[in-house]
Amino acid sequence: MTEETEDRDRNIEPGTGLVPVGDAEVGELVTRLVADDGTDKEGRARLLGRLSAALARSARTAGARSLAGGRWLTDLFTEEIAPRIPVRDRETLVRHHKGLEGEELADALERTATNATTAVGAAGGALAAVQFTAPPLLLTVPAQIVAETVVVAAIEVKLIGELHEVYGAPARGGSLQRTSGYLLSWARRRGINPAQMTESLTVALGSAAKTALRNRLMKLLGRHVTTLGPYLTGAVAGGTLNRVGTRGMAKAVRADLRSVALPGAGGMATVTPLSQPAHRRSLDGGH
Repeated sequence: MTEETEDRDRNIEPGTGLVPVGDAEVGELVTRLVADDGTDKEGRARLLGRLSAALARSARTAGARSLAGGRWLTDLFTEEIAPRIPVRDRETLVRHHKGLEGEELADALERTATNATTAVGAAGGALAAVQFTAPPLLLTVPAQIVAETVVVAAIEVKLIGELHEVYGAPARGGSLQRTSGYLLSWARRRGINPAQMTESLTVALGSAAKTALRNRLMKLLGRHVTTLGPYLTGAVAGGTLNRVGTRGMAKAVRADLRSVALPGAGGMATVTPLSQPAHRRSLDGGH
């Protein structure tokens, strides 16, 4: 049976990928968790619980074949989550951080993102610990772990986009190109070189970027699976691994951006943040 036949049997229109209409809820919940700057632990856990349930429903619709290969997770992230990630321009970042600029501003962004992924890891690990003896919802992976994975990935993509703004090297082009550029930067843990911007964004729209993104997501998912454990050991492990992972990614990207930052980058004009949800668009534009 071909993938097109499978899609037709599940009432998914040809050309729309594996993401059902109801997956808009997934994107909205991830956006709320990414934007969270003060939600209490109970509120964060409730949102993660709702996201886990929505992901489980989506996974059942997608089918085992797309789950095993990572296609479902990649399509879901690129089509419903990435276009909603709120990347602020440099002017907004400076204003929100009371005049901080340059390395101090980058430090603040890294610290905020690291704290956010640590909190998500603790909440997700605790949820997974509670469900440790329950049957897995997504083949061999509990839905809570998948929820943590997509939220951490979204937080890190947001951080990458905003670091590019701080260092004066924002992705150019339309909303799809900018989204694709930051996703590729996250997948490869590298900054976007302004001198190779056109080439990079052209590559970002092809199948190679989807493969890199899928590999990165599955690697992150595998890291979170290691936090499964009885009692609250998962909460401790989840927070620690996320903190180390986000910090390491930020350091690598910042080192890249320092080497390619344009002279006088701090004074560059602002760039429009990533678009509002762009329904049914993936890295390769649906081709």
